[in-house]
Amino acid sequence: MLRHLGYHRKYLSQKVLSVTGGNSIDWLDFQFSKENRPLMDDREFLGLEFIQNTRVQEKWKEFWTQTGTPHNWDAIGQIRFDNQQEWLLVEAKGHIGELTSKCGAKSEISRQKISSAFRKTSHAFGNQSRPVDKWFEPYYQYANRLAVLYFLMQECSPAAYARLLFIYFYGENMEGCKCPQMKQEWLPEIQAMNAWLGIEKNNELARRVHYLFLPVNPDGEGMRSSR
Repeated sequence: MLRHLGYHRKYLSQKVLSVTGGNSIDWLDFQFSKENRPLMDDREFLGLEFIQNTRVQEKWKEFWTQTGTPHNWDAIGQIRFDNQQEWLLVEAKGHIGELTSKCGAKSEISRQKISSAFRKTSHAFGNQSRPVDKWFEPYYQYANRLAVLYFLMQECSPAAYARLLFIYFYGENMEGCKCPQMKQEWLPEIQAMNAWLGIEKNNELARRVHYLFLPVNPDGEGMRSSR
């Protein structure tokens, strides 16, 4: 993901706009490290720190636990649709094992707050049958990203318009990992996640969740001129 942001940003932006239908996109730069160790201490955006709005921040503290590990975003952009600008929150994956995770919250208070957030999110995404405890594992990270989208769109007033973008790279080769070699190998895994969580495919909020499949090495496609 860093490779695309650093060396192939134009190519990445074109691909993102093609799946979202946006007109243009501006990527936010990551935070600089306080130490002189580039990439090791330069860090991703955490939680909702990229939103400079006190009311949103206070509301977020009420909605989601503030203990434990916050959300880490692989990229944050501002995408424009005609006259409307929206947040684009990006999560990128390179192998199947990255899809599974479970909630690590130990505090009962934290788990209750997460459960409350998941209950609201689950309902907003059209879930009618899956119990909310299914959102705690094995797809906890995916679930908590959906919770952020729900929060921004439906808990904030006015809504902080946003979209989620999941980028799935194929063609990777990592020892001990199941790395899809083509887009089609990702699809059943994504379908399984949505089925497990009870996501309604044609739900209005679900239409703000986008999936982009990118080759690790696009054979020079990124060098093509857009003229």
